[in-house]
Amino acid sequence: PVGRVSVHECSNCYSTGKEREDCYHTRLSYYVKFINMSDESLCSSLSNPARPVFLLGDVPPGEGTPPGKCQQIADKFLHRSRVLASDGFIVYDIQDEPGRSDMERPFPFRRVMDSSTHAALLARSSGRECLVYKCVADPEFDLWLERARNDHGHSAINLVGRATSEGKYEGPTIAEAMEKVAATDEVHFGCVCIAERHTLEAAEARGKSYPTEHLNMLRKQKAGAEWFISQAVYDPDHTIRLLRDYAAICKQNGVIPRKVVLTFAPVSRQKTMNFIKWLGVRVPKEAEEAILTADKPVDKSVEFLCDVLRKILAECVGVGVPLGISCESVSIFKSEIDGCHELFRRLQEILLDTRGSPWKVSWVEVMPPAGIDVNAEEGSGDESAVVPLDVGHEHALVGAGLVGVVVGGFMVSLGVLLGGVKRSK
Repeated sequence: PVGRVSVHECSNCYSTGKEREDCYHTRLSYYVKFINMSDESLCSSLSNPARPVFLLGDVPPGEGTPPGKCQQIADKFLHRSRVLASDGFIVYDIQDEPGRSDMERPFPFRRVMDSSTHAALLARSSGRECLVYKCVADPEFDLWLERARNDHGHSAINLVGRATSEGKYEGPTIAEAMEKVAATDEVHFGCVCIAERHTLEAAEARGKSYPTEHLNMLRKQKAGAEWFISQAVYDPDHTIRLLRDYAAICKQNGVIPRKVVLTFAPVSRQKTMNFIKWLGVRVPKEAEEAILTADKPVDKSVEFLCDVLRKILAECVGVGVPLGISCESVSIFKSEIDGCHELFRRLQEILLDTRGSPWKVSWVEVMPPAGIDVNAEEGSGDESAVVPLDVGHEHALVGAGLVGVVVGGFMVSLGVLLGGVKRSK
């Protein structure tokens, strides 16, 4: 929750019954309503086509991490990211996924704590909502969904299918999982979209004449998906094709395209680059070489990804697919974490500048100022309500301030007097 101040200039409204917004008298009063960053929930921000959304990704701590250490890890992430104007956080669900790639996994797999649990810690420590990733290959999916909603208070879930159709998996299919979440009160969901599956090579490998990822997106949208999160983007051409085809198929079916949040992740080392590719991200060879041979690879990757977004925006003008931005660091190396934050700021600037209207980023205090009762409107259900400063309390604060000034002045004068007496001796 953050404070937003609206000005009311009348001290007599409560006695006269006048509407506050219609009254302009001489006395200045302030009314504060505590709302989230955008005056709407994270689900609303994700599904609202009229505004972009900006998210920052995080990975839960290792499985078995003590609660106190988990809090320290969460606090460190929030401390680093508090200066970023994000709408919320993405918390990923990390799976082993042995069938994902023929490449050797660059980083050894380690189990992490439940995404819903870590997301609850971040949300309650920061006041910002989280978008919680969940892989459907879980035999206890129903129990997880119930706990995520009822115990942890999450309302935004991003469903991830199995890494490959090969092999045996427990848990619901993606279609079954979407049906389960859609039937859960006050829970909204989105899905992933993968531009690398929308290539002619991928279509040929599946015996198709043309890529079908746009059809997958439409199918998921009809099942209730309210947004899509992309895989990390390094090759703009595949993403451009996917966005155009998705827009076209939506128009053919008479539906409005859902928001697509484009994910970006900077790299600074060969090992991280290998991991990006192991995840299935296509990195153009010339881009990989330019980044890794640069004097400062992470800075070069930030510049490259900014150019990628510019190209996507230029090529997709007017297609009608609303966009958002997500940034993540796929490693724990400080240079890549710092690069992720710099990339977030620059991509946010690029996307907002393309909207053609002025914008700004403002800071706000998360904790309420003195004299504000945060709980005064809880349960009221009135979104237009405002909480007034108690006038008596306001006067008490002013009086206390004046007393402080008088006492402080007296103490200073006494000190000067005593100092002068001491010197005269």
